[in-house]
Order: sequence, then C-alpha cells, then structure tokens
Amino acid sequence: MREAETSNSTDSAPIPNKRYFTIGEVGKLCDLKPHVLRYWEQEFDQIEPVKRNSRRYYQRQDVLLIRQIKGLLHEQGYTISGARQWLSGADNGDDQTRYKQLLRQTITELEDLLVNLKKI
Repeated sequence: MREAETSNSTDSAPIPNKRYFTIGEVGKLCDLKPHVLRYWEQEFDQIEPVKRNSRRYYQRQDVLLIRQIKGLLHEQGYTISGARQWLSGADNGDDQTRYKQLLRQTITELEDLLVNLKKI
C-alpha cells in the first residue's frame, strides 16, 4: 500500500492561536500568493473560508488543509485532479493512512510550537 506523505516542513511557521486569518496571513503561513489561494478555493471544495463584506476569513482547519494541498502538489508531485482525488479518499485505500498523515502534521506543529516556546 502506498502512503502519501504531505508533511509540513520544519521551517513552516506555526499557526497562531486565532479563530480567523485573512488571505494575506494565510499566504504568509503557507508561503503562497493570494491568487493561488483563491484559485485553490475554486478547485478544492474542502477549502471554505468565511466570506464577510467581500473579505475571506480562513479558519485553522483551512490553513492545515492548504498546507496539506501544497504538500501534495509541490512536494509529492500530484496534479490538481490527483490531489483532489487523494483528499476525497479515492486514492487512499483506508482511513488509516489519513490518520497517520494527520498525526504527522500535528506532531510537526507541536514540535514547532515547542521550539518557539523555548525561544521565549
């Protein structure tokens, strides 16, 4: 069974403890330009920012998903349709792979947080 890894690189910024993020903040956290985020919103139904007064507000789960998509596209070499299939579960065989990947992401974020806390 093939296991896709979409780890957050250790140099990715930890996600601040906020409820909502602007498109600019998400761009910085994910190292992506705003036009890429808007395009991905059209391509991936799972990205659902809250829209108020013609502004987009992303939540933490959106940031994690965007990082996961970036990993699939930029690090793993998936096409957009391939990444869409992987996210929908069609490319996974079971949920265990997704849980392992989610645990790896969580561990990476906790390690980043620990490093930042030690700097304080």
